[in-house]
Amino acid sequence: MKTTLKILGLCAALLLAPGAQAERLKDLASIAGVRQNQLLGYGLVVGLDGSGDQTTQTPFTVQSVASMLQQMGVALPPGTNLQLKNVAAVMVTTSLPAFAQPGQLLDVTVSSMGNAKSLRGGTLLMTPLKGADGQVYGMAQGNVLVGGVGAQAGGSSVVVNHLSVGRISGGATVERAVPTSLGQDNMIRLELNTTDFATASRVVQAINDKYGSGIAYALDGRVIRVQAPSSSDLRVAFIGTLESLDVKPAQGAAKVIMNARTGSVVMNQAVTLETCAISHGNLTVSVSSEPQVSQPNPLSGGQTVVTQTSQVDVKKDGGKVLMLKGGASLAEVVKALNAIGASPQDLLAILQAMKAAGSLRAELEII
Repeated sequence: MKTTLKILGLCAALLLAPGAQAERLKDLASIAGVRQNQLLGYGLVVGLDGSGDQTTQTPFTVQSVASMLQQMGVALPPGTNLQLKNVAAVMVTTSLPAFAQPGQLLDVTVSSMGNAKSLRGGTLLMTPLKGADGQVYGMAQGNVLVGGVGAQAGGSSVVVNHLSVGRISGGATVERAVPTSLGQDNMIRLELNTTDFATASRVVQAINDKYGSGIAYALDGRVIRVQAPSSSDLRVAFIGTLESLDVKPAQGAAKVIMNARTGSVVMNQAVTLETCAISHGNLTVSVSSEPQVSQPNPLSGGQTVVTQTSQVDVKKDGGKVLMLKGGASLAEVVKALNAIGASPQDLLAILQAMKAAGSLRAELEII
């Protein structure tokens, strides 16, 4: 009877225990060759309400307008001084998605590169978008939408959001497709987002368990080669089901990320501690200054002088010594550091000292 109760209790504990958290292969890895390509172009935004570039400080705007007019058959007299208040030179950026075909529309971002006050209400003229190889892959044109507003009067101004950057939805048309070599030699390559040999091994095992032994094998801790069907239709269906495959990734290395500029500290769940003692104290320095007026006596011929009286106070709060037991979990580490009243900036120095003392079981990375 007791044995039966123990077995029932063990089964209940296994049923109530949290299951292993698995992730889709789509979230763990990407397919080699399926990527975006950045596009960049230089253009002009016209139709601004006097908020364009100051041409005396941005001569490239005048040169661009003169070159555009010349291409359209308009010859400006030599020495013409153009005063363009409704034109702004801009940079146009977008990303060409994988398998994009000519005629497909893309969203573009338009950013002022001169001293234009606002791009609100402007129209982007036809702008070629080039890739890293210098080839034109798209053409952009359209009305710029700026998600902000500004007003000024009598020397006062109010600005809401950013006025020198706008966006055009569907403002670019793909003119050239980028060739891809997906499924070359009936093989596809999976590239893990993070190099990890244990995760790569688990991915290979999950793929072989579902599709058969020898279908996948790992080249290293990041790249996995998978045998794919020769037909393009079957290959697309195979990749679709492959990306939906659930894989439990291996636990990452214990790591603490510290941002020295903002004081932010982020730890993962693998961070633990050796037994150590921490002492923390605060030193406060306050400086105050009060003006004092020295008034001369009547008929003395002196002058009224204003002097500053400064006072410096140094206050040292009592330190606290806290004992941390070895093998503490992340929750216990956070609770202990909060107990000693450490600020984010103090926490940076404390964690560095703990790492130097060998009590912090984690990799310390400062960004």
